[in-house]
Amino acid sequence: MTIDRVSQPVRITDVAALAGVSIGTASKALNGTGQLRDATRARVKDAAEKLGFVGDARARALSSGRTYTVGMITTDSFGRFSIPVLLGAEDALSAGQMAVLLCDTRDDHVREAHYLRSLAARGVDGIIVTGRSADPRPPIDVPMPVVYAFTPSTSDADVSITLDDAAGSSEVASHVLSLGRQRVAIVTGPARHRSAERRVAGAVSVLGSRLVGEPLYGEWSERWGRQAVDVLTRGSADVDAIVCGSDRLREVGRSVPDDVVVTGFDDWDVMALASRPPLTTVDLRLEELGRVAGRALLDLIDGGAAASSAVTPTLVIRESTIGA
Repeated sequence: MTIDRVSQPVRITDVAALAGVSIGTASKALNGTGQLRDATRARVKDAAEKLGFVGDARARALSSGRTYTVGMITTDSFGRFSIPVLLGAEDALSAGQMAVLLCDTRDDHVREAHYLRSLAARGVDGIIVTGRSADPRPPIDVPMPVVYAFTPSTSDADVSITLDDAAGSSEVASHVLSLGRQRVAIVTGPARHRSAERRVAGAVSVLGSRLVGEPLYGEWSERWGRQAVDVLTRGSADVDAIVCGSDRLREVGRSVPDDVVVTGFDDWDVMALASRPPLTTVDLRLEELGRVAGRALLDLIDGGAAASSAVTPTLVIRESTIGA
């Protein structure tokens, strides 16, 4: 009869022996501390990978004074914006061996305060603040590094990673004009929203005299999209292009793109790909925005500096402007 032996856990002494270094050197190499040659760090990490070594997170935290956890505060319970930002941030933070704790405040100030106290009590190394809106929000007051992603802070002293809405809208307008369109209407969201304001500004700066009438401001909804089209079709202007502030315009009532080309903003698959024809729109590059925010937070946690910046979205061309 054969007796299966329970394999013993791999210890740091085993890693040190395989790498040919002392236990102290192996510990420094795996924890990213100390002044070691790159070749030594690489040799230790290679040995750890070969042996399947899993470090003790508690011991690592005690030796470094860090917990290797980061909190993410969001108001976006639906996840349309916060989940891509989270995925990008995790890409960057995982390089620093960080874990992310997601906290959804549901736009409740009491709930947000509770989460902030809880994250502080857990000793997280930093916090990323995001949400479903590009409108600035008041800063949070916590004794740790903070980066604002997509939803900026109202304080210029904070590090905010935002979206360059105006640049994305300018690219859309340039694309429409490159197709020879001469009478362009703009349909967008509430005038009070920062993103709507900047998207209109970007498009207007390019369209000039080709803009027909004043931009139409309304809701971020399909209903408003249909209402805006009714306004345009009942007017005297013979519109041959509609530049939208989101992907929610669904019915035009004319041949697209032969009679009128239509563009959106957000590149939300649920809307953009379900449209008939599929919608030319703007990819917000939220995962990249999250990666930039994650890298900025790592720099702050490591005692370095980080600056606010904006991620430029990209145009995604589909059949609503160029045909089949």
